[in-house]
Amino acid sequence: MLLAIAFLSAVMAILTTAVLTMAQWKIQRLRTIPIPATEWQAPAVSIIVAARNESRDIEQAMRSLLQLPYKPLQITIVNDRSTDETGQILDRLAAAHPRLNVVHLQSLPDGWLGKNYAQHLGAQRSDGRWLLFTDADIVFQPTALQRAVWLAEEQGLDHLAATPKVNVQGFLLNALVATFAVFFKAYFRPWRARNPRSKAFIGIGAFNLVRAEAYQQIGGHERLRMRPDDDVKLGKVLKHSGFSQDFVVAPDMLSVRWYGSVGELICGLEKNSFAGVEYNPWTVIASTATVLLFHVGPFIGVFLTTGLTQILFAIAVGLWWFCCAQACRDFKQSSWYGVGYPVAALLLVYVQWRTMILNYWLGGIRWRDTFYSLDELRKNRV
Repeated sequence: MLLAIAFLSAVMAILTTAVLTMAQWKIQRLRTIPIPATEWQAPAVSIIVAARNESRDIEQAMRSLLQLPYKPLQITIVNDRSTDETGQILDRLAAAHPRLNVVHLQSLPDGWLGKNYAQHLGAQRSDGRWLLFTDADIVFQPTALQRAVWLAEEQGLDHLAATPKVNVQGFLLNALVATFAVFFKAYFRPWRARNPRSKAFIGIGAFNLVRAEAYQQIGGHERLRMRPDDDVKLGKVLKHSGFSQDFVVAPDMLSVRWYGSVGELICGLEKNSFAGVEYNPWTVIASTATVLLFHVGPFIGVFLTTGLTQILFAIAVGLWWFCCAQACRDFKQSSWYGVGYPVAALLLVYVQWRTMILNYWLGGIRWRDTFYSLDELRKNRV
């Protein structure tokens, strides 16, 4: 039995490592995209931000948008019923920067998640040829938007997603970021999103650049009214509606200060961890068994076995560490954080189970100080 588990662990690790390593050659980095020539006729872009209680990070993020040299540019930020100083900060910035359009949302229509409605409303108030949906804590480097729009136009894309550098403090949080990236890439295979014959799709909340015409044709965020994972599902709706998309990594161009502690991360992922598996407990059970047996198990088995079984477990351990170290490099982190892979994998399993149990116990989720029932959430299948 142990030999079979060791064999399957090694095979899974070999295949995953091979796929992810080859993918490194297929995924572009935004910093390698050239800055367009001065005579390039840049299309109008509207940046749309939904913000609620973001007073910690929003000023730095907004100032990074305001210093973008891109023209013509429209910036619309929807203050989603904030109870902290977010609204005052935005009004102060808007008074000094007229191109910052602030919309204060006072109430939420029935059947909508707050962030999703704020994005939908922001898009209705925008008239750019391209719409960029980004989060209220993302810091942009000056040339990020120019490079991204030029790439999208040159490749004839309808949607371009980009991942930022995730700034966290401490060994465990950094290991969690890298481990999550391994699972995310292995599951979504974002490098295949550009292939129209593939069902693979991608969407990133930090940077979803969408052609306005494509966004309007899918009905905006209407089909995502109750999706906590709206960013990924926006990519799915676009791809499955026949629109072209691609994915780039952009740790040199975009950054975000993520959760400040492991406790914050656990609570922060409550809103969408169960949604990501379509609220299916059997998927949670199957994924848990896979992680425990083939991702965490080898780190234990390598010390408890001998002979061929131990060798196979050791191969799996080495390759999972390699995958995690590779993800660390993608995010410009120290490769040593990869050592935390098994602990981080266990913690992600805990997050998944905690989220599922809370969803059933509470009968839904509480997000941005609003409660949404599990029955409502489940009805919005995408």
